[in-house]
Order: sequence, then structure tokens, then C-alpha cells
Amino acid sequence: MTGRDSGASPALPLDSADAPCARCAVPLYSLEGVVRRHGERAVLEVPRLDIAAGGITGVVGPNGGGKSTLLRLLALLDAPSQGVLRFAGEAVGPLSAARTAELRRSVTLLLQEPYLLRRSVYENVAFGLSVRGMRHAQDAVRGALELVALDPDVFQRRRWFELSGGEAQRVALAARLAFSPRVLLMDEPTASLDEDSAARIADAARAVAGRGTTVIVVSHDRDWLEPLAGRILKVRRGQVEG
Repeated sequence: MTGRDSGASPALPLDSADAPCARCAVPLYSLEGVVRRHGERAVLEVPRLDIAAGGITGVVGPNGGGKSTLLRLLALLDAPSQGVLRFAGEAVGPLSAARTAELRRSVTLLLQEPYLLRRSVYENVAFGLSVRGMRHAQDAVRGALELVALDPDVFQRRRWFELSGGEAQRVALAARLAFSPRVLLMDEPTASLDEDSAARIADAARAVAGRGTTVIVVSHDRDWLEPLAGRILKVRRGQVEG
């Protein structure tokens, strides 16, 4: 989920003709005094971190430094062992709470190894829509496949085993883009991909960021990430800088 602007943020709504609304200044994510422990060991400590809505944020650092732990917190899949995590100004409660589950539905996480259902490309991309009770998925599926540069007329009927590694990762990404998430988190999305597939992933990230989705990307590939992200966070030894 970095020094260059990667996509326009959505226009700020106005309370009046002149003044931006107060809530528009609220960070999308705000972590205060957050500690995440595995057993007795603190694996991530974040005294303060704000991430604004919109644009692309990169996350870098050595293996075992805490990047994936941070990403799981931002995905609302794990809870802080200590401290407060706010999403759009709202303190996130227990993971079992109905409200937290509702918030989680607006956030999606793409893992390094794409997981696809043993079904067609169309069924994979439409699955998240059906889970959310969305009907008439055809247009959304086509649009998501076009975002990742896969021709819907060519790929919709293909089965999961007919895809290359790069195509499978792009289908997995399309499945997450189809329901227009508020936040797209990606964990090493270009690992083991060819240069063309990596470029297509970057293009899709820019496109959805330009539409207002907040994109946060963990990657070891600095050459790929730095031109993409407007801000880079460095995570090492459980500490976050940037």
C-alpha cells in the first residue's frame, strides 16, 4: 500500500460556498500509541501515524520489520494490542463488532500470492460483488478487467488454470477493484511478476487512486514503487518512519 504525486485526490465537499467541511481534514487512518504484540513480544510500535485519504502511499523495509503487521492493522484484520486505531475519524472497536465488520467491507487487501476460486475469471471478479449483495455485475466486471488491462472479451470465460502468474495477479486485483473499495492495500503485488505485468499493476493503482481510492502498497521493489507513490513509509524493527 513516496515523493511523487500518483493521483488526484477527490475534490473536497463544502459546507458552504467558501469553507471546506471540518471532517474533510480528518485523516483516513490515525494510529495513536498503537502496539501490536505476538505473545509477549512487541512486533510493531506506532506512537503516531496519520494517513490522508486519496493518493498512493508506499511501505518499505526489511523482512520481519513489521510491514505486514501494519498492513493487517490497516485492513482491520488485526486489532492493536494497545492504543487507538481510527478509520475516517471513527475509533475501530473489537474485530467481532458489527460496525468494525461494516468498516472492513470498504477495505480490501491484495496478497503477494493471488488466491483465485476454481472458477472462471468472470466468476472470480464477480464474487466480491455477490457477497456484498450487488446485482448486475457485468458492467463492474468488465470495468475492473479493463482497469488491469485484461480484455474482458478474451478473459471473462477463461478458467483459473489457464492464466499466467501475471494474469492471475491482475485478475485477483480486478476482483478487488470491481466493488470500488475505499481503500486498496497491496502486499508485494509485483513479486515474481514480469515487467509488463508489474507496469499494469502500477497503471491500475494510479487509475483507482485518481478516482479517489486510497492505495497503500508494501513492496521491496523501490525502482517500481518510488515513481508510483506520493509518500513512502519506512518500517524497520517495528518502528514506522515517514
